[in-house]
Amino acid sequence: MDFALSEEQEMIVATTRSFVENELYPHEAELEETGVLRPELRDALKAKAIETGLYAANMPEDVGGAGLDTLTWVLYERELGRTSYALHWNCVGRPSNILLACTPEQRERYLFPSIRGEKSDCLALTEPDVGSDLRGMKTTARADGSDFVINGTKHFISHADEADFVILFAASGEEEGPRGKRKLITAFLIDKDTPGYTVRAGYKNVSHRGYNNCILEFSDCRVPATQVLGEVHKGFEVANEWLGATRLQVAATCIGRAKRALDLAMQWAVDRVQFGQQIGKFQGVSFKLADMALELKAAELLTLEAAWKFDQKTVTDMDMAMAKLKATEMLAMVADEAIQIHGGMGLMSDLPLERIWRDARVERIWEGTSEIQRHIISRAMLRPLGG
Repeated sequence: MDFALSEEQEMIVATTRSFVENELYPHEAELEETGVLRPELRDALKAKAIETGLYAANMPEDVGGAGLDTLTWVLYERELGRTSYALHWNCVGRPSNILLACTPEQRERYLFPSIRGEKSDCLALTEPDVGSDLRGMKTTARADGSDFVINGTKHFISHADEADFVILFAASGEEEGPRGKRKLITAFLIDKDTPGYTVRAGYKNVSHRGYNNCILEFSDCRVPATQVLGEVHKGFEVANEWLGATRLQVAATCIGRAKRALDLAMQWAVDRVQFGQQIGKFQGVSFKLADMALELKAAELLTLEAAWKFDQKTVTDMDMAMAKLKATEMLAMVADEAIQIHGGMGLMSDLPLERIWRDARVERIWEGTSEIQRHIISRAMLRPLGG
């Protein structure tokens, strides 16, 4: 097994890290203090990302993206993850791969403008009374002639305030399943200015300042059938293909932040002197560093293996669940221990550690909670045995 990176991969890692450190790091303090990513700053950084070739790097070459394989894309996401979500997501956009399901006409209207940085998308699955149970969603899409009429509410929808259109999932019918009736889901592309579609401010939260969550309301929102993404009643098939990749993305960005936290902790262990010696020479600190490095390496190897298997078309849901679970829980541990090593200084906003610590909390919840990941893993283990 070859663990070495290719020359191209090394170049992509170096280019992405340089962009993050030189173009994005300088704006972290402003973002944390104000909670707002200024539109003029966003647009300037977006233009630099496009010029550098980092924008839409997750998309295939034949549609105008960089055409990164999954392993290289994960390495790229790892470097972007070193900074705040508002900066790396809103300024170095990665359009949802679910847009590859667009029809030719939809590609001209949504996919290609998103890749060029002219439009941006958001994805709406979660509802106020529905978390991990997607089949329980209450937002409905009722067929009415050649249109669909949509009613319902979505919440916790990331960066919907920035997005030009939403990829919406709604219940469009029912079918008989092993446990009785279950809802059929359809995906739609809906423009922000569509009558009956309203974007409202979401909830204040501790994680990812400037990267806002929003509430989406649909009241007799009428969209033509040409706005269906994929096939009617086949929204789950579209979503499942997308969800696995996002779990790897979350894992990769967590690894990037953990690496930054560990780097800061290591430097502090060398620079900080107590009782006449560097604190890194005390076992209470040095053993923490060893455990942090061990957990980080384990998470990184799980994530890179899953990405490699994705390219080989051998990846399983269990592989991606393991990567997401390990990386998100590892980040919580590394961020906490990094603050402990810094003492009181770790909680001060002079350092990025308190932000990394706050931001880490949501990672074990969104894109599938830790409990959901454990369910996926355990079911994959037991099912072959008849469990």
